[in-house]
Parts: sequence; structure tokens; C-alpha cells
Amino acid sequence: MTFLDVTMISSARGGLFSGVFSRGGAAPEVSDAAWLAAMLDVEAALATAQAKMGLVPREAASAVREACRPEHFDLAGLGSAAVATGNPVIPMVAALRGRVEPGLRRFVHHGATSQDINDTASMLVAARALAPLTADLSACAGACARLAAEYRDTVMAGRTFLQHAVPITFGLKAAGWLSALDQGLSGLMELRLPVQYGGAAGTLAVLGGRGHEVLPHFAAELDLAEPVLPWHTDRTPVTRLACALGTVAGTLGKIATDVKLLSQTEVAEAAEPSAPGRGGSSAMPHKRNPVGALSVLACVQRVPGLVSSTLGGMTSHEHERATGPWHAEWETLSDLLRLTGSAAAWLREALEGLTVDSARMRANLDATRGLLMAEHVVVTLGGTPQARTLVDAACARAADEGATLREVLLADPRVNLTAAEVDAALDPAAHLGSARAFVDRALHAHTHTHPRPL
Repeated sequence: MTFLDVTMISSARGGLFSGVFSRGGAAPEVSDAAWLAAMLDVEAALATAQAKMGLVPREAASAVREACRPEHFDLAGLGSAAVATGNPVIPMVAALRGRVEPGLRRFVHHGATSQDINDTASMLVAARALAPLTADLSACAGACARLAAEYRDTVMAGRTFLQHAVPITFGLKAAGWLSALDQGLSGLMELRLPVQYGGAAGTLAVLGGRGHEVLPHFAAELDLAEPVLPWHTDRTPVTRLACALGTVAGTLGKIATDVKLLSQTEVAEAAEPSAPGRGGSSAMPHKRNPVGALSVLACVQRVPGLVSSTLGGMTSHEHERATGPWHAEWETLSDLLRLTGSAAAWLREALEGLTVDSARMRANLDATRGLLMAEHVVVTLGGTPQARTLVDAACARAADEGATLREVLLADPRVNLTAAEVDAALDPAAHLGSARAFVDRALHAHTHTHPRPL
């Protein structure tokens, strides 16, 4: 079986559900083929770094780099051979040495252990997958910034415990999405993804006393960070990456939940973009399901367990090299990057094409017949305990009688307000507090501190 055949099979694996769970540019960067390419890039970079220091001949580094072409390797064969060794690096290195002339083979994988290659490859795979992922996140944030600016003054019902609370603006809601996305994006951008090079037990004894000198050159070759020392059993780089992805996934899911709720028939304040067949039902022709939101939520639902897996494994790394825990990270990290990347791609489409119905927002404000303005009425009446008791009674009467709060207030002789004053107290736009200022602050922070994607 050729490399291309295996790549096609790998890409198609789970293909029935890949449209939901493997959307966007991160998915191909965590495929089996991408992992193999990263491992070979690591081997080539290591040889090049050692050659720059005179630890291996330059012709050896050139030979290794030339041999590290993915198309020369049988991906399925390496996977099968890993059954006997516990990881695919050992058979890969054997195959790599077979492609280098006999006199230079001893310089392949020089001073390294399998975990060095796997760990560095995991960081390289992550860096490559984060590029399209952060681009989609940045686009999501850009869409939110546009929504926040355009609907800065558009009043809508704020909802707590799924019930009308007090008025807000849709701009404020979008600004909240924006701020959370920017924080999550910053968390990913601030990650240091380091190379790993420690040899059998973290001493690099094979290189005498010069092993540590390889690290900066090795890191520079791969555009990764230089660690202070090998991190074979210090899994902080992995867990920081996992937690940053988990945080972003949570934000994506929160926004998708809002979009889902806003698109309910009874609410209908926002809708995802439409296209022939998009959001359709197999049974109900009239449906326009929020397919973007549901796909985001399907992806991020699986993320917390994956983050937990990386955190739980930290305690199991015994002594200088662990038996099993670091192996468990390979597919876990791939899934984290793939699912979070897919969620970001789905949400980008939903937000960039989101339709906002300002008229419906205004109509929904009246659904509770003025009751969501009760807090403002209390303030208008002086904010005293007596005012609160009076308004509580007015709200209860309005609810019981199906009347408007305005009607009940005007009929109560204890309410010392004119009709104009009652109308002013019941005006949603008059009780927005710092909503507009918060939108402006979020937009300013986004413009001046928003990190650029990888």
C-alpha cells in the first residue's frame, strides 16, 4: 500500500461524521499523515542542529534531511510495527536509517529517545493546527466586534434563569462574546510549545557535556520554544495547551448556546445564515435548524473529558520516563485540536452570516407587559423598601390580571407619578446603565490588544 493510499484511508476514517467534527483547517494538521510528517521534520531538525555544533558530520545531516520525506514511508506499516514497540518512532527510525548510507546511519536519531521525537512532534503538530484554528477564532472575534458596533444601541430583553430580567442591548451581548473570544485567543497565543530532547533519562549523556547546547539550535530549526530542561515527566506544556483549548471550546459553546436560544421560534431574535438544504429536517420541511450552533456544541461537548485526561495523567508519570501516560496524550491532543478547530470553523460561519431581528427584540420586550422594567420603577419611586413593596404588589397584580404594569401603576393612588413619568420609568432604553460604555470598552480592547493569529 502506498503512502497516498494510506493518506486517503486516514482522511476518510470516520468520514461519515467528519463534516461535523473535522471542519476547518485544524483537522488535516492532526491526521496520521501530519503526525508522520512532523516526526520526520523533528528528526531532520535534530540532525541539522547537531551538525551546526559539529556533533555530527554535515553530510550526515544532509542525508537525514533528504531521507525524511513522508512519501518514502509506509504509514500503515509503521502503525502495524508499533504494536511490537509501543510507539511508531522505533520502526520509523529503523526505516529512516535504511534510507541513509551505512556509514552515516549511526547519526540518525543521535542521542534521542522515542519520547523526544513524539513529544516534539506533538508540539509541532499543535503549532501547525493552531494556525488555522486561531485564524477562525480571530474571524469569530471580528464578527462579534461588527455585531457589537452595529447593535450597540439595539435594546433587547436581558435574560437570567431563562426569564426576562432587565433591558440590555444586543451590542452588549455581542461584546461579551467578543471579550471572551479575545481572552481565549490570547491564551493560545501566549503558549510556549517547546521542543523535547533529553535522551534516555533526561541527561543526554551520549553527547557528553554538550547536549544542552543543542536545544536552542533544535528549537530554532522548528520555530518552537527552547525548554529549560527536558520535560519527559513534567507534562506542563501538554496540559497548558489542553487547558487553553478547553477554555476556548467553552467560550465557543457558550456563544453557540446563545445563538441556539435566540433562534427559537418563540424568541426569533437572531438566525443563522440560510442556504439550500442547510438546517433542514428529514421529517419537517419548514424547519431551519441552527446547524452551526448544534455542530459547535456537539464538538465542544467532548472537550472537557479530553482536558481531564491530560490533567489526570500528570500524576502517573513515574520517575524519569513514564509507562503509558505520555502515549495516551497523542490521540487526545489530536482530538482536542480537531474538535476545537471544527467548533471554531462552524461558529465563524454562523456569526459571519448571523441575521439579527431588531424589531423582534423590541416586540419581545413587551412580552411581559412592562414587568422587566420593575427595577427601574423602584428606582424612580426613590429606591426605598416601601417603594419595593409597592412595586412587588403591582407586579403581582399585573401578572394575576393579565394587565400591563403601566395600567396597574396608574390605577394605584399610592404611586405618586404622572402618566408621563410612568412612561419614562417603563422605557427600556432609559434603564441601560453602562451597557453602551461596556460595548465601547470591549471594542477598544479588541482593537488595541487583540492578538494576531498564529
